Amino acid sequence: MHIVVSIKQVPDSAQIRVHPVTNTIMRQGVPTIINPYDLFALEEALRLRDAYGGEVTVLTMGPPMAEDSLRKALGYGADRAVLLTDRYFAGSDTLATSFALSQAIAKIGETFGTPDVVFTGKQTIDGDTAQVGPGIAKRLDLHQLTYVAKIATIDLAAREITVERRCEGGTQTLKSKLPCLITMLEGTNEMRRGSIEDALSAARRQIVKWSAAEAGIEDLTKCGLRGSPTVVKRVFAPTARSEKAAQIDTAEKTLRDLADELIVAIFTRQPALEPELAFDGA
Repeated sequence: MHIVVSIKQVPDSAQIRVHPVTNTIMRQGVPTIINPYDLFALEEALRLRDAYGGEVTVLTMGPPMAEDSLRKALGYGADRAVLLTDRYFAGSDTLATSFALSQAIAKIGETFGTPDVVFTGKQTIDGDTAQVGPGIAKRLDLHQLTYVAKIATIDLAAREITVERRCEGGTQTLKSKLPCLITMLEGTNEMRRGSIEDALSAARRQIVKWSAAEAGIEDLTKCGLRGSPTVVKRVFAPTARSEKAAQIDTAEKTLRDLADELIVAIFTRQPALEPELAFDGA
C-alpha cells in the first residue's frame, strides 16, 4: 500500500495572535506543533502500513520552518516526507489550500506511486473548518470517508475498505472502494513513540521540497491570497457576560414545583417565548 498523510504545522493554540489589519494568524515567533488531530491520522496510516506493508508519505504545505513537523513525522516512523513551500501559497484559505495539496498529492502519485489511501485529521486547531480534507477528495475525485472512528477491514484484492464513522445519534458502518480519503477523529488511537533508530534517521533524512512549479501547479491564480475568496471581516475574543446565571433553590421542592418555577423564570426573562410555546393543556 501507498498511504499519504497530509499534516499541518500549526501555532500552539495557547499563544495564537491575530494581525490587527489582515485578520490572519501571526505565526512569527509563535511556537509550532503538528496539528493534534493529524497525529491520529498519522498513527492510523502507520498501523495500516505495519499490517499490510507499503509506504507512508507525509505531506505538508507551509514555510521552510514546516520541515520541523515533517522530521517529527519521520521520527514516528513515516517513510518519506514532502514539503510544499512557495511564497505563492501565502495567505491561502481552505479552497486554495485544498487545491495546492491536491496538486501535490497528484505529483506524489506520479513520482512515488498512486496512493491507495489519503489521510487527514478531521480539522485543524487554527482554522477549525474541517474543509480541507473533503476539498482534496473532491479535487482528486476520491471517495471521502469523514469523521472515521475505526478502520474495520481492508481487502486489497477487492480494493475495498470498511470503516466505522461517527455521526449524530450513533455510528455508521460504511464500505468504499479504494482509493479513498479518510479524515480521522480524535481519540481513535494512541500515537506511538518513535524508536531511537527512527529519531536518528529522521535527523539525517532528506526531505523532498517542491515549489509550486515543481509540484506541477500551473494556475497560480488558484493559490495564496489570489485564490482565496474567503474574507475575514473581524477576529475577536467574545466578551464575558455581565449577567450572572440565576439559580433555583431545590430544597424541599417536588419535581413538579421545580418544573413550574423553571418555566416561570424562563418566560420572565424571555417573554417572547411564551406565545410561541403556548399549548392547550386540556
